[in-house]
Amino acid sequence: MIRVLIKASSPVVKAGLESLLRSYPELRVIDELSDELGSSDGLLTDSQPDVVLVEMDNGEGTAEALDSLASEAPVILLVRDPTAELVAAFRHGVRAVLPSNLSGPQIAVAIEAVAAGLGVLDPGAIAQFSPLHTVSGPPERLPEALTPREMEVLRAMAEGLGNKEIAARLGVSENTIKFHVASVMGKLGAGSRTEAVMLGIRHGIVLI
Repeated sequence: MIRVLIKASSPVVKAGLESLLRSYPELRVIDELSDELGSSDGLLTDSQPDVVLVEMDNGEGTAEALDSLASEAPVILLVRDPTAELVAAFRHGVRAVLPSNLSGPQIAVAIEAVAAGLGVLDPGAIAQFSPLHTVSGPPERLPEALTPREMEVLRAMAEGLGNKEIAARLGVSENTIKFHVASVMGKLGAGSRTEAVMLGIRHGIVLI
């Protein structure tokens, strides 16, 4: 169970994020004592978060707002323009800087990746910072490459689709999708669908 603390620029946005995450049993949204984004008093309840999900408007002072969180848990930052806030955010220990219009499955995968110790970036933001490409280098190579169809299946898994939904999207039988999922997990060495998606992110197959 991953405990998630949500900080948002308004109660309406916070309620929307809570609604997006409600369908994921592996995630539990925990309460906070203050709904004011800039408050540093009583931020956390007795249940300490594993990940802090912060949504804020660009231009309201990213560095100051992040300083006020005073949280030891990794932070995911949702903003309208990830590129504008990238440098300041990572200097303050943020593990993910992503667009604020992500879908529920995308946010859930990002939370699981960050809770596992990974960092997550928006592809559009990465493209604006060429030095990051030089430092990080190419994605890790798989021992056995995925076929184009297996990559389609993995990306659909990253969207939170089940076997039946993936089969309908690709126009094949559910049994065929089960075979592809098993093959993907075997090639990635994953023990679960979530781990397969996280490994797909690491290998550059899945972009969030």
